Amino acid sequence: MPANVRINPNSWKTLKEIAGCMGETMQVVLDQAIEAYRRQWLLERANEAYVALRNDRSEWEEEVAERKEWDAVLGDGMDGDE
Repeated sequence: MPANVRINPNSWKTLKEIAGCMGETMQVVLDQAIEAYRRQWLLERANEAYVALRNDRSEWEEEVAERKEWDAVLGDGMDGDE
């Protein structure tokens, strides 16, 4: 669904300049910028959750124990994806 969004004039000029340099439409550049921002935002949330996990000693020990279980599975001697 198309929608209009207001951006400040400096952002519009920057968007237009980037689109021109890339040979893309402003819409394509904006879509790519939003996707890059979304990925960055998700990684920041994941990092915050990881820090919180590390700060909770009992939860962290449980995480480490689970990783050790997975390591045993990964070392099962099976080769390939057959």
